[in-house]
Parts: sequence; C-alpha cells; structure tokens
Amino acid sequence: MSYTSIANEVQTLISANSKWTGISGEAVARMRLQNRFANGIEIAKYTASIMRRDMAAYDLDPEQYTQSLGCWHGFIGQQKVISIKKHFGNTDRRYLYLSGWMVAALRSEFGPLPDQSMHEKTSVPALIEELYTFLRQADARELGGLFRDLDKARAANDKARSDQLQNAIDNYQTHVVPIIADIDAGFGNAEATYLLAKKMIEAGACALQIENQVSDEKQCGHQDGKVTVPHEDFVAKIRALRYAFLELGVDDGIIVARTDSLGAGLTKQIAFSANEGDIGDQYNAFLDCDEVAPGQIANGDVLITRGGKVLKPKRLRSNLFQFRAGTGEDRCVLDCIHALENGADLLWIETEKPHIEQIAGMVDRVREVIPNAKLVYNNSPSFNWTLNFRQQVFDAWEQQGKDVSGYERGKLMSAEYDGTELGAEADERIRTFQRDAAKRSGIFHHLITLPTYHTAALSTDNLAKEYFGEQGMLGYVAGVQRKEIRQGIACVKHQNMAGSDIGDDHKEYFAGEAALKAGGEHNTMNQFAA
Repeated sequence: MSYTSIANEVQTLISANSKWTGISGEAVARMRLQNRFANGIEIAKYTASIMRRDMAAYDLDPEQYTQSLGCWHGFIGQQKVISIKKHFGNTDRRYLYLSGWMVAALRSEFGPLPDQSMHEKTSVPALIEELYTFLRQADARELGGLFRDLDKARAANDKARSDQLQNAIDNYQTHVVPIIADIDAGFGNAEATYLLAKKMIEAGACALQIENQVSDEKQCGHQDGKVTVPHEDFVAKIRALRYAFLELGVDDGIIVARTDSLGAGLTKQIAFSANEGDIGDQYNAFLDCDEVAPGQIANGDVLITRGGKVLKPKRLRSNLFQFRAGTGEDRCVLDCIHALENGADLLWIETEKPHIEQIAGMVDRVREVIPNAKLVYNNSPSFNWTLNFRQQVFDAWEQQGKDVSGYERGKLMSAEYDGTELGAEADERIRTFQRDAAKRSGIFHHLITLPTYHTAALSTDNLAKEYFGEQGMLGYVAGVQRKEIRQGIACVKHQNMAGSDIGDDHKEYFAGEAALKAGGEHNTMNQFAA
C-alpha cells in the first residue's frame, strides 16, 4: 500500500470520529511506515522468506552467497546496516549474526564469561529484540528525513522533487534483515531448547543455530574439551526448534545444525543401539575400545558388543568416553547427513583453520547423499588468517618446487613478509576466500562471529593512545570526528541518530505550533549541516 493510500484510508477513519481533533491522517501514515513491523513474529516471518529466497538463489548460482557480521549491541547492528545501505544501496544477501560467545563475554550480569553457556539464557532473546529495536529505529530515522524533505519540496511547489521523494518512500527498503542466532546447545534438554527457541523467535529470529555438544559441558568451538551427544539426542533438539517455529506460525524458519565433531574427541554417553548398523551403532563405532575376554572384565567396566566381540570403551576419570583419533571428519559427515535427514536446513562445520579443500572434502561426501547441502561457515577471528594463508602459500610453492628459501615457515606472521610476493598471494587468497569457498565448498553463508568485539577494542586503543598522549584533543578530532564528517558517518549528528528529530516530529503532531522542539537554530548539531 502506498504512502498516499495509507494516509487517505486513515483520514477517512479520522473523519468518522468527530472527537479526534488535531489528528492528521498523513502523520499517522508516516508513523505506520516508520514502524511497519508490529512484533517479532512479523519480523521472523519476513526475514525467513528472505533467507529462503537467498538459499534458492544460491542453489542456482553459488556466486550468490550471503554474509553477516556478529553484533553484540543493537547500536552496533544498526550502524552496520546503515553503513551497508549507504555504501551498496541495499541490504540484499547481508544479514546479522548473534554470537553466543559475545553474549557470554559482553552481555551477562555476571560480567565477562567464557563461551560455556553459563550466561543467562534470556539474554539471548533480549539481544535479538534489542537489535531489531535499533534497526526499526533506523527505519524511523531515515524515513523521517524523507518526510521532512517532502514537506520542504511541497512548500517550494517543487513537484518533480516531491514525486521523487514520494517514490523513494513508497519503495523504501527496511533496515530489518535476517538474524542467524546462536542458541548454543539449547541450554538444557529438548524442552528447555524449545522454550528458549520460542523466546528467540518471538523476538524476531528467523534462523536458529544449534550445536551437537553436551549442554552442561559446552565449550567454544575453537577450544579444547568439547563433548558431543549421540545423534538421537541432537535430533530431539532439532525437532524442538521446528516445533517452536511451527507453533508460532513461522513455517519457513531455518535451522542451522552445527557439528563440533572435528575437534571433539569425547562423548558423555554411549548411544542406544537396537540393531547393528543403526544410527546409534554407527555413533558407537567411532569409540576407542579395547577387546576384552570374559576373564578380563573388572568391577565397574562399561562394555558393549559389536560384531560378536565384547569391547570396553575407553573411559576417562571424568566419566567421559573417548573417540578414536582421526575419526573427526567421518563423524562430521555422519552428523551432517543425519541432521539434514531429520529437519535441519543448513549445516555448520566448525574447523580449526580456514582451508577450502578441507571443508570441501567433507561437503563433497555429504552431497553424495544430499546434493543441495549448504553450509554456514565461521570465518573466525580465532584463526590467525595471515599466518594460515601464508603457510598455505608456502606449502603450495614448496610442492610446486618453487624456491622458498627466503621464507621461514614458522615466522611468516612477521611484518618483514608484508611486501613480499608470498605475502601478496596470501592476501589475495584471503580476499577471495569467501567467493572461492562458496563455489568449491558449498558455503551459502559466510559470517565473522566476533568482529565488532575486536573493532571496539582496536578503535578504543587507538583513541586512548592519542587522546591521553601528546595529541590531546586532536587525537579525538583527527582520529574520530574529522573522519566521521569526511566519510559521511551519520552518527556525527549523534542527536539525530539517538532520535531527537523523530521526537520533534512527534511533538509537532501532538502539540502543533505549541511544540517545544529540540532542533531549533541554537542546536549545536547545526554545525554539522554543511
């Protein structure tokens, strides 16, 4: 429905109510357009349809991969999407990611915590709601500017400009984009997973990422000590997510099934197996076992049978069972196939390094069973990207017989290699990594989990060094404000970004000429009008 149509419809309603004095149909139309989503469920439905469309486009052309950056505050997510719209003109194929790691480290009332599901689980849906509150405010702010420009054009009788602005309003693209949200291992059993999933969906999440670790033993995917669960336990949680989506009417909701098996050498329990070759038996086949004779059985031993043999799985003092070394990739492949066969939409394989062929090797095997299998991939800050890619180039050159005597493999992170041929080739591989991996390794969505954690630390360090040093106030002016002005960063007008002009518009709607507005000629933000 167009802006004019909404205004006319509302004006008809107002005209039928004689006591609604001073109410403007056009003002109501503006407020409705500035707040087009009534609740999180509407957002989840809208963004799920975007993701489904993007997934279908990727199946036809892997160049159409999607991207996101992890955001730990609504303001950070808002500024990211504002920047995307400014630089690229639209938000197509660009999402937000909500990282459980950053919620634990930055959003818990306990203070900074490791990524072990110790933070308040309600802080996750709270952050989703906060992100969408800020994105919706970005819509209100930008549309408010268009409305004010429209009023100026009308006052000047500039029809061409008025028509142009009217068209921009009618075809406005919202800042609301899909969020892929991390539910860790579900924060408990399948029922707990379902309850939390509902809260996350109600807040607006259209895509939930769940991992196959034991909930109360959960570790960051890039740390040691990870413990996985049998497939049937994980499938129960996948079903819990699907039930939550369907109950709330988000029929297109997306489930991302993450496997940590590549780096997880332990399981908390032996899987139930009713028949040889069933999924429980396949899981147990990876256990590190010793064959035992009847006379070798000791008190407290846990035993299983396979192929007519009695086997004793290796059990640690922690009561965890050990997998055989070198089985990680095979377990990942089985995890992925079983998850997709039981309702997951996308996969996530947590790897220890960004290596296209390693990822592709596993995805190729999954696609032998499920041809359209697609990945979400963590372009993690836990990887030393510079060192990894320089070593990859070094190894490739060495295999090709190229002279690498001028490089020391273990010290390739050194700045002395920045201007070298090897450094340049490594940087080019990093630059094209996402495109190349989307094409070769089945990666539909590339994300960086913790970028804004690191950018906050880096920018704060740079400012503190200059401001508290000899540069003094110039450290802020030259390092921040001047750059904001020259790069067109909207936040330089921070009163406007915080909603001051939106408030002035509302004051005028409510009080008319009696409105006491903040944006008068004495507002110091006018210094940034040029």
